[in-house]
Amino acid sequence: MTRHTKIVATLGPASRDPQVLETLIRAGVDVVRLNFSHGKAEDHIALAASVRAIAAKIGRPVGILADLQGPKIRVGKFEDGKITLETGDHFILDANCELGNQERVGLDYKDLPKDVSSGNVLLLDDGRIVLDVERVVGQEIYTVVRHGGDLSNNKGINRQGGGLSAPALTAKDMDDIKTAAHIKADFLAVSFPKSAADMYMARQLMLACGGQALTIAKIERVEAVAALEEILDASDGLMVARGDLAVEVGDAAVPALQKRMIRMAREKNKLAITATQMMESMILAPTPTRAEVSDVANAVLDGTDAVMLSAETAAGNYPVRTVESMARICLAAEKSILITLDREFLDRIFTRIDQSIAMSALFAAYHLNVKAVAALTSSGSTALWMSRLNCGIPIFALTQEPATQTKMTLYREVFPLLMQDLHPDREGMRYNVEQRLIEAGVVKKGDLIVLCYGDQRGVTGGTNTMTIVRVGDQQSQ
Repeated sequence: MTRHTKIVATLGPASRDPQVLETLIRAGVDVVRLNFSHGKAEDHIALAASVRAIAAKIGRPVGILADLQGPKIRVGKFEDGKITLETGDHFILDANCELGNQERVGLDYKDLPKDVSSGNVLLLDDGRIVLDVERVVGQEIYTVVRHGGDLSNNKGINRQGGGLSAPALTAKDMDDIKTAAHIKADFLAVSFPKSAADMYMARQLMLACGGQALTIAKIERVEAVAALEEILDASDGLMVARGDLAVEVGDAAVPALQKRMIRMAREKNKLAITATQMMESMILAPTPTRAEVSDVANAVLDGTDAVMLSAETAAGNYPVRTVESMARICLAAEKSILITLDREFLDRIFTRIDQSIAMSALFAAYHLNVKAVAALTSSGSTALWMSRLNCGIPIFALTQEPATQTKMTLYREVFPLLMQDLHPDREGMRYNVEQRLIEAGVVKKGDLIVLCYGDQRGVTGGTNTMTIVRVGDQQSQ
């Protein structure tokens, strides 16, 4: 059985070695994530080149996702590296402090005192430490520790309920967008967007730098949840970034939000990535916990396009085993998915010819029980639309555009194939497609396939024809 859900793996010290990276890709990684919170531009450029060289070597397309750091609000550094806070301690967050101690610590976001007031709750280090704000005096935030613990350098700060005014795109992010464009990243993940305007700005900056990356909105702020629909309309997809999101909205709210976000993304023909702590225990352990297995499986059942690994592959002890485990879980979960294609068609209205052709192909493929759906595509749109409805049949997207091929690595149920040559007439084109699918081991002579294409080659949105083909026959059905 072919796995339909895609795997995104973050690269880091544990996985940047070319031999490890090749093993990861062979194990099932579809998209690599370059985390711009760490490393320099030259590091990301070198890693992207390495990924593409390995992908070309083994003949498997691999997408590249550039993930911007965003306005991560953090405490500063401590004289001794860390302190321990006890419940009831008084502690000051001081925007003017250079080196922290047991009484106070500095802030990398100097406007934080303007964003909080008496009665607010601040959550440090992903909620492990909880501070109640007593008062704000100038650049100092006076707090009382509600839940204590060890606090070390540069740990993150969230305000319970959201409301911090830091802009989504920092000066560093703008420089990193230039790097993402330079390496021709396929996807650009924008951290902490609060509105559609944040996503429009990221897209315009990417285009101005000559990049064509699809934009992914990381939903991790309360404000983003409230503006989810408009943010999604301004993006190509979303990431359910469950870490910071859970800190702001409360962990109990996240599972329902995850289902809502994935459902909305699919309904709007957008992409969805589920991320954060999916296989967290495998940073140190060779096998996942039962809870992690269920978490990954539930994301697959929710309809996510991809599940993402962070520290597990970037810094963990078992990066390859983690990918292998995740692939195995995805496959098992996909076997239990109930196909409800007919019901999903009932409330849908198609106003475009190419979209109507894509939906007709799915309907025919499902009811004729064909071996595969094949779509000739220039932009990838036909394959994207097909992947929003689950027909249980793999979709092979054939394109002559290498950039389109790697962008489709994130589409659920879609397997992108590069077509080097394509005959200009219909019969020759059909023969080219059949041979490419046979070469890829997808079909054999006598198999039934559904083929979609456009009369005018290379025209975006030009798909207008569906043909049902028996491989090896001279005539279409």
